[in-house]
Amino acid sequence: MTSPSAPGLLPTVGLYALARLGLVALVAVLLVLAGVPVVVSVLVALIVALPLSMVLFRGLRSRLDAALAESSRRRSVEREALRSRLRGE
Repeated sequence: MTSPSAPGLLPTVGLYALARLGLVALVAVLLVLAGVPVVVSVLVALIVALPLSMVLFRGLRSRLDAALAESSRRRSVEREALRSRLRGE
């Protein structure tokens, strides 16, 4: 079961996605302020944000991994219970 302090899968995915989008926006804004055209700034920000987020959001990513593992475990238990009910056990 999920511990009371562990957030669910949906809030964790939302927080991680928001953090990644925020990082892309921050890098893009910094590049625009440095005089780089907007389209180029966004494209460069997308490329730069990937490795940067792996370093900056390591803890958040581990929380996401734990939430995904728990969700997968819970679904497999529910699937097995459904299969046993269908077999008449």
